[in-house]
Amino acid sequence: MSITSAKTGATGISLALENNFMEPIASVLVSASSVGLIEFLDIPQTYKHLQIRSNVRSSTANANFTFQLNGDGGTNYSNHNLYGTGSSVAAGGGASETAGYCGWIAQSGSTANAFGGGVLDILDYANTNKYKTTRSLCGSDLNGSGLIIMNSACWMSTAPVTSVTLKVSLGSGGFAQYSRISLYGIKG
Repeated sequence: MSITSAKTGATGISLALENNFMEPIASVLVSASSVGLIEFLDIPQTYKHLQIRSNVRSSTANANFTFQLNGDGGTNYSNHNLYGTGSSVAAGGGASETAGYCGWIAQSGSTANAFGGGVLDILDYANTNKYKTTRSLCGSDLNGSGLIIMNSACWMSTAPVTSVTLKVSLGSGGFAQYSRISLYGIKG
């Protein structure tokens, strides 16, 4: 079986990389006891989409994982979510929020050394003709029970995304030691 390039029409197995290649841009490993926020600055405008992968834990019991684009802390975000604990499900959302939501992460009171995993996609981040949308899937262990959350968010700006700021609960707490967050560009 061969793969055909969407760009050139050439065939070959190695062309899978050309058609939808994911390239690492930056990665942060928290080496101190706690870090209040993680920022990715000067993001290149050469990709179709961005993806942020996380393996994180909160240094406090407040474990809401959020993002702001281009340092915008105004009420320019809307959020939708669906989450489940294994025994119940719920949905929610909000408009005029000061950040987008990725989901919940493992808390300081959760099982020792348990981290929550997540993936956040920032779609068409360089497009100046539309608002920016995101989707995320995060999950964590909550000391014997689990929690998984699917989120979507909209940043109501047509500006290209040049920076991403990630925080725990937009105020108190931070990312615990050994948390890792990595930024990738998707060629698409």
